[in-house]
Amino acid sequence: MDSILQPWPWYVSGPLIALTMAILILLGKRFGMSSNLRTLCTIAGGAKAADFFKFDWKAQRWNLIVMIGVLIGGYIAANFLTIDDTVAISSNTVNKLNALGFHSAGNAYMPTEFFANEAFSNPKTLFVLILGGFLVGFGARYAGGCTSGHAISGLSNLQLPSLIAVIGFFAGGLAMVHFIFPLIF
Repeated sequence: MDSILQPWPWYVSGPLIALTMAILILLGKRFGMSSNLRTLCTIAGGAKAADFFKFDWKAQRWNLIVMIGVLIGGYIAANFLTIDDTVAISSNTVNKLNALGFHSAGNAYMPTEFFANEAFSNPKTLFVLILGGFLVGFGARYAGGCTSGHAISGLSNLQLPSLIAVIGFFAGGLAMVHFIFPLIF
């Protein structure tokens, strides 16, 4: 049980991801989580509002099963396989986040300043969450997929657009953390 409760080393999880991607490639499937939103909107009747949602969603059922598995696996891991909620990040990072007002840094996976129920009563936090969600959703759609789709599936297929998108994801993340984030907080 100890081996399940500890983080898996790269030489175990990396080959498992590679094996999964090899199977998907052999089956002619492409992995990505943001495409599930399009599928769910199509199931809910989105085709009546936009042509973007007019496609054969039944061909994507397998990816919906992956999404359900991620939700169930995340719940099991968070509630039954997590011994300690502290996050292993450097003390320098914790100090910088504390200075910005994130006092849960290093103590919780999700900053309680953003994700506790009390955070939704703060207009600034609510605005940042809504704007950030919109930008992530728009960016994933504009880039033709999300970080998991491009970084895992696209790069394993040696797709140049995925390489460009992943470079953009990292550049955007670095710009956010080093330049924009300190301005907001």
